[in-house]
Amino acid sequence: MTILLSIVVGYLLGSIPFGLVLTRLAGKGDIRQIGSGNIGATNVLRTGRKDLALATLILDSGKGAIAVAIALFAGLRPEVAGAAAFLGHCYPVWLKFKGGKGVATFLGTLLMLHFIAGIIACAIWLVSAFITRISSLSALIAAAAAPLILFAMGKIYIMAALAFMAIIIFIRHQDNIKRILIGEEPKIGQKKS
Repeated sequence: MTILLSIVVGYLLGSIPFGLVLTRLAGKGDIRQIGSGNIGATNVLRTGRKDLALATLILDSGKGAIAVAIALFAGLRPEVAGAAAFLGHCYPVWLKFKGGKGVATFLGTLLMLHFIAGIIACAIWLVSAFITRISSLSALIAAAAAPLILFAMGKIYIMAALAFMAIIIFIRHQDNIKRILIGEEPKIGQKKS
């Protein structure tokens, strides 16, 4: 029952499509018709509204963090709630299970589950983004590194949840990976044709 409640709470919170809601409220239309069609912060940035992209990043990160916080407060399983929020973001029932790629929710969940590991993963993303200027590649590197960081710290349960999420991130980024390999992945701030 504890695991089931953790999943339900996390999933429902994670499935709120903040990127879609914010861009519609701002008069930018349906974010799914722009750029990659994704509802996450990177695609919101392609509308030219950095403020909306930042708000989406914060809110999407917050979904994972709040799910973990609620689980901790209610005596549920925080790593399960965080993973469920991540799944809700990637596969929201309200959007026919077509959601974001989960990077912000992944990092928000990680920061709440283990702050130091989260900071290290964010630093890895920032360094990679600074060097490559490719958001998706930086996300993949940070996602792959996070479970290894947690393993090194001996946090096995959290590591398992983050490894599961990292696998989903790689699956959700299949098209990005193909474009990275042929040198056609858009760089940060560049509008995608």
